[in-house]
Amino acid sequence: MNVVTRGFAGRRGPSNPRIPPGQYLETDFPVLSAGPTPGVRTEEWRLDVVDTDGTRRSLSWADLGALPHEDLTTDIHCVTKWSKLDTTWRGVPLEAVLDGDGAVATHVLVHSYGGYTTNLPLEDVTGGRAWVATHYGGKPLTPEHGGPARLLVPHLYFWKSAKWVRGLELLTEDHLGFWEQLGYHALGDPWREQRYVGD
Repeated sequence: MNVVTRGFAGRRGPSNPRIPPGQYLETDFPVLSAGPTPGVRTEEWRLDVVDTDGTRRSLSWADLGALPHEDLTTDIHCVTKWSKLDTTWRGVPLEAVLDGDGAVATHVLVHSYGGYTTNLPLEDVTGGRAWVATHYGGKPLTPEHGGPARLLVPHLYFWKSAKWVRGLELLTEDHLGFWEQLGYHALGDPWREQRYVGD
């Protein structure tokens, strides 16, 4: 059975240099998930950071709240071919979460409540390129959009911005995540249309 689909047909609107090839402009915020929406209370939420040597740190919601936060406005692009412009977020830069962990790591495997995973090169989530987001549009993230906290990696297709984040596993080699094991691209650069293996 083929589990990889080429996505929705999509609607191509007027040319816009901020919209990658094969994408159309979306003004709503579609909700797409690989499984049921987990209900995670902030009182119970934890984010585990596991270094390459197995060392583990666990951040509580209060720990995350004590880290420096940033407000950002960015465009996002879904593999199902919609793009949404000028989305506003608040979150903690991933460097602040890692706090020096991962000195020899090359990749991170992101774990979510509900069992979802996605893999990313460490260089794509550091250097001001990724956040643990807690707010969207000036309000706390709702569960359907990944609340209480999700990864935000806006320069890659949005399946890489894992909802309901609960763990960051630092690795010295790449390990494919949920969709990547089913045929999605290991990186997912929307400007190169890296939707599926071989793109």
